[in-house]
Amino acid sequence: MLFETAGITAPLWLPPLAGFVLAYFCSMVGISGAFLLLPFQMSVLGYVSPSVSATNLVFNLVAIPSGVWRYAQEGRMDWPLARIIALGTLPGLLAGWWLRLHWLADPKTFKLFVGAVLAWLALRLYRELFFRAAKPAASAAATSASPNRAIFMMSLGIGVIGGAYGIGGGSLMAPVLVAVFGLSVHAVAGAALFGTFVTSLVGVTLYQFLPTPTGAPAQPDWLLGILFGLGGMAGMYLGARTQKHVNQRVLKIGLAFVLTGLAAGYVLQFLR
Repeated sequence: MLFETAGITAPLWLPPLAGFVLAYFCSMVGISGAFLLLPFQMSVLGYVSPSVSATNLVFNLVAIPSGVWRYAQEGRMDWPLARIIALGTLPGLLAGWWLRLHWLADPKTFKLFVGAVLAWLALRLYRELFFRAAKPAASAAATSASPNRAIFMMSLGIGVIGGAYGIGGGSLMAPVLVAVFGLSVHAVAGAALFGTFVTSLVGVTLYQFLPTPTGAPAQPDWLLGILFGLGGMAGMYLGARTQKHVNQRVLKIGLAFVLTGLAAGYVLQFLR
């Protein structure tokens, strides 16, 4: 099937399947899966234009609500933390959008940026898993006692990266909340997903309606993004439902290995 905006052809079943698999596993740690979906689009589908970031955000819009609803239904949504994440990340989105269109429009440069972001995420996970002294994780009820101002400021910087990368910021925010602020995965997962949804909504609006300085199309491929999102919707719901039964350390180790491989691949592509 031809996706005109993306300028690629792909089987109709492939985007929903990829969205489902990524969302199922990633939603368990408070991540939508968009940070892995972007490398999939670039390397597997050959979608490397600036609009790939916007298409990635469309995936978040379609996929995330089912996961947020499930966490809320089970009483595992920390709404105060979700508001802090959303309000902190939003201002950075505009800066991230500007960087993507001005400094990172070239596919080779953007691949280096993607590799650097993935490597940073992997290092954060490795540090948390193997080099950080064990300490009791904060529960969802104790989130109000967390350093809200520091979380807000961290969200500003994450918004810049998320806006340029097309991930909404949740995949960066969730590891930071766990590794830096000592919150538990079960406490932050729903809040991080909600923050990602809000910022993705604003991000898609920026890419869709604001003019691009280079003239290159930056609007999302809505059909492709919705197909990814439909699979992600089912995966997100099932992932949120089964999260409490899964060993989080095993998930994080697997995630760290995947991030390392992807980061190394993109850096090597840039060097060559």
